[in-house]
Amino acid sequence: MGTDYGPKEIIAGAMEAVKEYDCEVVLVGDEKIINETIGTDHPRLLVKHASQVIEMNEHPGIAVKAKPDASIVVATELLHSGECDALVSAGSTGAAVAAALFHLGRIRGVGRPSIATPIPSLTGITVVLDSGAKVDAKPEHMVQSAIMGSIYAEHMLGIKNPRVGLLNIGEEENKGNEQTLATYPLLKKETLINFIGNVEGRDINQGTVDVVVCDGFVGNVVLKFAEGFAQALMKLIKDAIVEGGLLPKLGGLLIMPPLKKLRKRLDVAEYGGALLLGVKAPFFICHGSSRAKAIKSAIGAAVAGVKSDVVNEIAAAVARQTKADQVVGNMK
Repeated sequence: MGTDYGPKEIIAGAMEAVKEYDCEVVLVGDEKIINETIGTDHPRLLVKHASQVIEMNEHPGIAVKAKPDASIVVATELLHSGECDALVSAGSTGAAVAAALFHLGRIRGVGRPSIATPIPSLTGITVVLDSGAKVDAKPEHMVQSAIMGSIYAEHMLGIKNPRVGLLNIGEEENKGNEQTLATYPLLKKETLINFIGNVEGRDINQGTVDVVVCDGFVGNVVLKFAEGFAQALMKLIKDAIVEGGLLPKLGGLLIMPPLKKLRKRLDVAEYGGALLLGVKAPFFICHGSSRAKAIKSAIGAAVAGVKSDVVNEIAAAVARQTKADQVVGNMK
């Protein structure tokens, strides 16, 4: 029942996904509305009724507790019980995170979940986290984000020994605010990651780093800016061709194929949902503005998350970190 466009786009994306990714999808929400939108029976689309919906303007934690039959709550319970292997949500991000925490639970040892968002770069994809699970973060939470993001990049994106950077206003070790200054030495001594030091905003798109760590406030701003800039860039190119006269228009026809490839590469809908790292099952969060294409890609990412066993890989890494910290504590 999420997205700004209602169930129609969700269902259209699900229909495409079951064909492309060979999976079954359970649509959770108002059964009557969903069945009317589907039109006819679909063998790989199942419907689970939920009588309530959490709106974008509701307080996430309160709404999740007050609406036990909300679609996001019912869907999370399906994931928790093992009836489903992964979850994709395009509703309120806050409600999704709250439902995951209350009804699914954190991986043992995880202090705070983190949203990992893939952003296109010159060399492939850069993972930015946290991109909105929690606006503030303690240094130890950012270290765990780095570990979880590194596992995500390796097992979901196939990046070997991913380079991890701390987002800052300069590359020097002594740069930054109190949060980054406290986080840097912790990341530097963490043996479970390939920490390359501070990175700046331009490094995200340059491809000089694979995993960028920041708090949820900064990460969400970076994400929204990147999406808006990509859309603005494509429009500026189009306007320049249209307004340039006959020759640019003729040239535009010649470069149309590579422009389409560029638009596809910059399109956030191609990269699926953002994985909520640190909870006990694959839980993917999409934009409220997601259309069918983005929903289909998110379901594809969810299928990949299940096949790669990324959640258990993260749990194992966090357990190793916890054990190492305990050993150091005993030595002290």
